[in-house]
Amino acid sequence: MDERGVLRRAEDSDRDGISALLRECRLPVDGVADALAHAVVASRGGRIVGCVAIEVYGGVGLLRSLAVSPAARGQGLGRELTREALRLAETLGVRDVYLLTETARDFFPRFGFAVEDRAGAPAALQCAVEFRSACPASALMMHARLTS
Repeated sequence: MDERGVLRRAEDSDRDGISALLRECRLPVDGVADALAHAVVASRGGRIVGCVAIEVYGGVGLLRSLAVSPAARGQGLGRELTREALRLAETLGVRDVYLLTETARDFFPRFGFAVEDRAGAPAALQCAVEFRSACPASALMMHARLTS
């Protein structure tokens, strides 16, 4: 990865750093501990400057907690984290990836995501903490079908 930092799978010891970054970026921390098994972080100088996770519900995935520290923005780190999360989703057998967002509607289409009606979310996703309580009802749902 270069001056942006090192991209790697998250470890249990990253929980506090991920939570701090999510709070700094005003994103929900609810359920993040449960998502660590399929999370990726970017670290620089021993500090987590980026993160993303995939929650898996059968063949369906929820991309959540994509965050980049304000000091590390504008360097392509969000794109790298998203690409890595989607690669991880594929290796986990996920074919359809969903996400909820209030602020990044214009960021995700470059990865094949399109806005869909939140009421049409697969039943398995509707039990995810992000759908139930962490993200407000005003958050847009986006969907991408992975191909490969």
